[in-house]
This record gives sequence, structure tokens and C-alpha cells, in this order.
Amino acid sequence: MKIILTQDHPKLGPKGAIVEVADGYARNYLIPQGFAIAATPSNLKAFQELQRQQQQKEAKRRERAEKLAKKLSKVKLAFALRTAEEGKVFGSIGTQDIARALQERGFHEIDKHMVILEEPIKELGTFRVPIRLHPEVTAEVKVEVEAQE
Repeated sequence: MKIILTQDHPKLGPKGAIVEVADGYARNYLIPQGFAIAATPSNLKAFQELQRQQQQKEAKRRERAEKLAKKLSKVKLAFALRTAEEGKVFGSIGTQDIARALQERGFHEIDKHMVILEEPIKELGTFRVPIRLHPEVTAEVKVEVEAQE
């Protein structure tokens, strides 16, 4: 029986693939569990239309992410950390701090999961922090950490 996969399946293939499987496997497992639909002409047409709509939505999301990336590349965030006389820094700047600062500047769609920091910033200086806006779009924000007076 020919079926259209509605989800990625590790053994059969990616979403949207048309594959041939045993009738019983399709009728008793794949179709009832929502992994696939029968590959009839009407289902093929409907699935292709659905994929086209999803591609358009994804293109719009990517376009919005690219516009936001241009705005974010101009942003410069400043943080102040307490320091000892020897230059030792107390505290750190983490993903949540950066996300909160961006939200205060009007970038409400940014959350801490989008900020890519391998470890919190624990020293003074200027850093470039990447922000993943979309799987294919990443922006960089300039973060300056200064000594608190």
C-alpha cells in the first residue's frame, strides 16, 4: 500500500515522503497512529497544498527574523558588575539578563532560550553574543561589561 508520511519516521523517511509498506502495517499502525495517510489522488493534492502553505508561513517567519536581525545588529547593551580592587568580578551576565535587557529595549519576542552563551560572562570587556532568531537566522548583539562605581 502506498502512503504519505505526515511525520518524520526513523525507518520509513521524512515527512511528505511517499512510501510503499505492507497493507496491514499501514492500516493497523501507521494510519491510526497519525504517522501517515493513504496515498490517494485527493490526499496527495491536499497534502501538497498543506506543504505549500507551510512553506509560505516559514518564508514569512524567516523574513521577519532577518528584519529583526538587522535591528539587533545595531543594538549595544551595557552592564555594570561589582569588582574588587584587584579586578576580580563579582557576579555574571547570563542569558536571562541579556534577554531581559533586550525586552526592555522593545524586542519583546526575544527570550532567554534564543540567547546563545556557552557560559555566563564573568569578566569585563566587550563581547559579541549571538541570538538565534530562526533555525537559519542568527543575529549578534554587542554586550559591554563595565566595572560598577
